[in-house]
Amino acid sequence: MKIKYLHTMVRVTDLEESKRFYCDLLGLTQVRRIDNEKGKFTLVFLAPPGQEEAAVELTYNWDSDETYTGGRNFGHLAYGVENIYKMCEKLQEAGVTINRPPRDGHMAFVRSPDGISIELLQIGEALPEAEPWASMENTGSW
Repeated sequence: MKIKYLHTMVRVTDLEESKRFYCDLLGLTQVRRIDNEKGKFTLVFLAPPGQEEAAVELTYNWDSDETYTGGRNFGHLAYGVENIYKMCEKLQEAGVTINRPPRDGHMAFVRSPDGISIELLQIGEALPEAEPWASMENTGSW
């Protein structure tokens, strides 16, 4: 019996703000969108360029006033990045809190606008320690 990874789904409260975070800041691209009039929801599938098989599905329920909270059974999404320092700098300049700074030049954690924990991992070898990251404390939880 074969199994194949399809996608990870996260519910979002503001589709445009979430797309800005995942696309404009993280660099994912939209690979598919479904607007379901009858069900009153939109599904947007985003993936790293050239990796459409590794999608995250943003689910936006049009008329929902539900407050989504993260369950302990969901950990985080993880993405490899070319330069963890540059990515964290870009996110920080856009107002994103770096919850776990890349002190080791290898790993950082941030949160999406809906509180989804995002792990950023340096592709390849860890970068040499650098300021301000090396001395930056953790903020909040991830």
